[in-house]
Amino acid sequence: MVTDIGGIDDRSFNASAWKGLQEAKAASTKLAEPKNVSSKAEADYVPNLTQFAQQGCNFTLAVGGLMGDATKQVAAANADKQFAIVDASIPGATNVYPMQFDTAQAAFLAGYLSAGYSKSKKVATYGGLKIPPVTIFMDGFADGVAYWNQQKSDKVQVLGWDKAAQNGSFAESFTDQTKGKALSDGFVAQGADVIMPVAGGTGLGTAANAGSKYAVVWVDVDGCESAEQYCSSFLTTVVKNIPEAVKEAAVKGADSTSMLTGSYLGTLENNGVSIAPYHEFDSKVSAELKGEVDKLKADIISGAVKVTSPAQPK
Repeated sequence: MVTDIGGIDDRSFNASAWKGLQEAKAASTKLAEPKNVSSKAEADYVPNLTQFAQQGCNFTLAVGGLMGDATKQVAAANADKQFAIVDASIPGATNVYPMQFDTAQAAFLAGYLSAGYSKSKKVATYGGLKIPPVTIFMDGFADGVAYWNQQKSDKVQVLGWDKAAQNGSFAESFTDQTKGKALSDGFVAQGADVIMPVAGGTGLGTAANAGSKYAVVWVDVDGCESAEQYCSSFLTTVVKNIPEAVKEAAVKGADSTSMLTGSYLGTLENNGVSIAPYHEFDSKVSAELKGEVDKLKADIISGAVKVTSPAQPK
């Protein structure tokens, strides 16, 4: 497994992908002991992927949409090797198995929940980088708030993201906790009492400074499991079930004599995306709001409520 620049200990999607490979090893006797390397810069992607292919690895996992071009290049040069990638699709690359997630669906629920929970009528979000696997969360979140406003004739405001303009606040990093804190402080100064960082380790700067000032919506992995020291700050998490998708792909790859075919798309319906339990906020979220979120999930699955984003996997 090769991570993007977020690193293996991001408490987010790199860590969860590694968990998936470890679970695959436990589930299949055909798998070798998994290895991983963390990329320090984008220039590392091609060498890191290439070294595993040259070592004879027959399943190499690239984690993150930033690695799409590098994976395409290395997979083309190693056509007999199986690659897989999280958060990207590489058309025409028959030896690359894509795993993508319609996180807009789950983020829509989190946006609705946040709007219903907010006392200040201001919520916020920011990203690590302006790339589709990040902005898809922000789109869903903003639309969930808008749906609350439509249903309740309310005026909850979203800071940090304008879906129509596809423009907003970004840390330009997945590791800079100081920048995460600074962005959050700015939102709080404007009145936000719920903040959703979509920024890997950068978001830990938001979680660490929440206290009683604001609640945090975490992403990718249930925050009360991945960053448990900040559990008291997490209203919920927009979960991507990366471990299960990665585990399934690796086990299938080990059991197959040919390349993996098709692709994986995580949705609310197949539990590929979800929102985590409310944990320490359980008593702070009304039974009425919980019920509305549950109904909204069912309505999204049935198609009664449409969730759209320019960043949704095609």
